[in-house]
Amino acid sequence: MFATWCLIIGVLLILIGLSDTLRRELPVSASALYLIAGYLLGPEAFRFLDLDLIDHAVIFERLAEGAVLISLFAVGLRLRLRVSDRMWLVPLALATLAMAITIGVMVGVGMALGLSLGSALLLASVLAPTDPVLASDVQVDHVKDRDMLRFSLTGEGGLNDGTAFPFVMLSLGLLGLHDLGPLGLRWWGVDVAWATLGGLALGWLLGLSFSKAVVYLRREREQAFGMESFLTLGLIALTYGIALWLKTYGFLAVFAAGLAMRHVEHVDTARRPRVKPAPAPADETHPAAADPDQASAYMAKAVLDFALDLEKLAELTVMLVIGSLLTRHALSATSLIVAFVLFFVARPLAIYLTTWGMPLSRTQRRLVAWFGIRGIGSMYYLAYAVAHGAITRETSVLIDTVLVTIALSVLLHGSSATPIMRFYRRARSGRVGRSS
Repeated sequence: MFATWCLIIGVLLILIGLSDTLRRELPVSASALYLIAGYLLGPEAFRFLDLDLIDHAVIFERLAEGAVLISLFAVGLRLRLRVSDRMWLVPLALATLAMAITIGVMVGVGMALGLSLGSALLLASVLAPTDPVLASDVQVDHVKDRDMLRFSLTGEGGLNDGTAFPFVMLSLGLLGLHDLGPLGLRWWGVDVAWATLGGLALGWLLGLSFSKAVVYLRREREQAFGMESFLTLGLIALTYGIALWLKTYGFLAVFAAGLAMRHVEHVDTARRPRVKPAPAPADETHPAAADPDQASAYMAKAVLDFALDLEKLAELTVMLVIGSLLTRHALSATSLIVAFVLFFVARPLAIYLTTWGMPLSRTQRRLVAWFGIRGIGSMYYLAYAVAHGAITRETSVLIDTVLVTIALSVLLHGSSATPIMRFYRRARSGRVGRSS
């Protein structure tokens, strides 16, 4: 079996590496291909993978957890914008108010389909966050990209994997699996206020301190060269570990750490107006790493490149597993109704209500409403809930519904992302050209 697995994984990785340029020209995402491959490897086809979410919930939780952490850190590094910039208002609104509206609508749908309040809220909370891993085609193109559509979707994906956590904890409390306190005071004080604000503050402090220390060592002491992979994994692990130890949300902390690292680079570069763009790292002896004028820019780029490579590998692994869990039985009326309402009712309604009066054009608002991609973040919350005891007579319905919604989102949003965003870029370029 091990030899068979080596053969399967090896063939997949080689095929993906050789055909990625061709795949980019097709209206299909890499995630969709991984999902299909996982389905073919699962019990519905060749039976190389025969896993059960309930029996292996902790494994799935850890696998998805690692993928989300890597992606959130990379998202934070992509967003080269001061936190005081007004552009942040849109992703903040999307990750809080819009998500709350989406959850409210989906709770109503779940209860209308016969679920209890606790299970309906759990389903809505699991499906609430958009995915930072699978939304690469609609994220910012580069660190200086200030397009409102791409920035909003990228910022939302980075924030709402953490802001969904209070709702998940509330649903577990309603199911008798988490202490909410009298009148929900513990939930408000610990799960909402402390865990959210504490996670953001902790991540920002650690990312800021870490980045300044590394830049100082490189610039003043000529140390810490060529260790970007170790530094990346070390900062992610340290930030997440301290966040969990302090009972804050590690997802928000890791995202904030990435933001802080990019903030250090942004401020440092602004003070050095003659800095040239940092070239891609070639090896540990690359002269840019030791150039005092490029120390922070080189570090940020090298760390981001490594994080993006890890993200691709994590995406492949988790989507293979999700695909293997899909069954024809899961494609029920309940799962299809939930997915339809989420994509075409709840998400658009939440976006239009939330972003009314905000600096988004009509086209941008429509695209934000459409590209609410669900994926690995939802898989993590589902596995987290099951691993923490959310096993009832309704659990199988929840699992099937979440898996089908993820699959449909990957197929629909993924297949439409490339052509739609290509058209959007051409339209934007045309308007800029005419205005000049």
